[in-house]
Amino acid sequence: MHSPPLRLLFARTLRASLLSPLVLTGCGVIEPPAGGPCGEPHQEQCPGVDLTGYARPTCDQNALAVSGLSPAVAPDVVQLRVVGTKFNSGTFPQRVVSTSGTACATASDPSACQSALEQLGSTQGFHEHCEQVCSAYYLATTRGDEVTAHTSLEALKSFLRPIDTTQEAALLAFGQGLNVSCGNLTSGAVKANPDGSFNVVGTEGSTCGAGTNLYQIVMKVSPSGDLTEEKRTLLQKGDPNCIVGRRPDGLHAAASVDCDSALGRHFAHAAHMEAASIQAFLRLREELALHGADESLRNDALASALDEVMHTDVSTRLARRFGATPPRLQVETPPPRSLFEVALENIVEGCTRETYGALVAHYQAMHARDEEIRGVMARIAEDETRHAELSWAIDHWAHERLSDAERATLREARRQAVQTLREELAHPLDAQLIDEAGLPPPEVAASMLASLERELWAGHP
Repeated sequence: MHSPPLRLLFARTLRASLLSPLVLTGCGVIEPPAGGPCGEPHQEQCPGVDLTGYARPTCDQNALAVSGLSPAVAPDVVQLRVVGTKFNSGTFPQRVVSTSGTACATASDPSACQSALEQLGSTQGFHEHCEQVCSAYYLATTRGDEVTAHTSLEALKSFLRPIDTTQEAALLAFGQGLNVSCGNLTSGAVKANPDGSFNVVGTEGSTCGAGTNLYQIVMKVSPSGDLTEEKRTLLQKGDPNCIVGRRPDGLHAAASVDCDSALGRHFAHAAHMEAASIQAFLRLREELALHGADESLRNDALASALDEVMHTDVSTRLARRFGATPPRLQVETPPPRSLFEVALENIVEGCTRETYGALVAHYQAMHARDEEIRGVMARIAEDETRHAELSWAIDHWAHERLSDAERATLREARRQAVQTLREELAHPLDAQLIDEAGLPPPEVAASMLASLERELWAGHP
């Protein structure tokens, strides 16, 4: 991919920033304003099952890890992959969420094995989730020369049996459809029982739309892989006025968020923008195809849309944890854009704003005092870095197809975008956003922006 070495630049910039110590909180939850979050009746912060004896599952970048598994037939490598299952395309973008082991370590032809693993794919999986697009998970394994996709709950059970570790129990409950959090014991916990079974705590449902509710679930997992719901506790009633929208190009300004919590307002607006990005990437993929872009760029745009589905979900969960509801999306559908218009939006939103946003996400992953936020941002930072790399690859591809006058316009647009960012970052931040969410204070943000301007944007035509 033709992009600047963003990760090295980010690492240098973050080392130069002022580091603050990490302070972990008790159950990973910030107390809401007195009287309940944002005018709603007070919700107990750690309700439901008694969590004595429970522990968090092992996670990798805020997703369940595939370490700690002990299948009867041990593979060389096991990967947990997420795949888009219902796109308006013959392509099903996917990415590896977690890996354990060494791929093709015992293969007679390691090169052929590696190639088969890279080409392995699926159009279905377990733990399917649908919002703007649908996604699901599956396991990819290698053992000797055999490369296998485990794409159903039954296949997952067959691979893991007997269930004799807490991580296997958590993964199987996740495969059944339980949402198992990595940052909050109330919605992600597991323990071994004296009879050899396991209890897994997670959540089910949502809080967006009429008739929706969020429940805490205790799932019992037997050694043979049988799953039994042991307890269900209502955590929060859904908001009947919440509507999850779809966002093509033409997004209207978001309505204000009525919430006393700065954290609630921040993550509500973040969820709104993440949801908007889903359709932005899907539309970008269509326009790249229209203008003859390589398949790799189109596929990366689809994969980015899949990432944004996950970002929308976790940002919405954080917003509701702090008592806020993401604003409703309002959009118009413009006609397909010219290559110059696509490149113009890309250099402003991708090469400038998204690139800076990826750096900020890495900063939050280091500095957020709230443990759940810190874990979420670690995952988002990696995804947003890939999205920024895609923006630079698109810029390189489009640059060769534009006129000198159009390229000059892009350079001026980038200069203006940097200036707009500089003005936005000068505004003071609520102390909660700095301390709990880890956002850089204005002076640190200005220094980070200056580093990108000096080492990245100034060196690219």
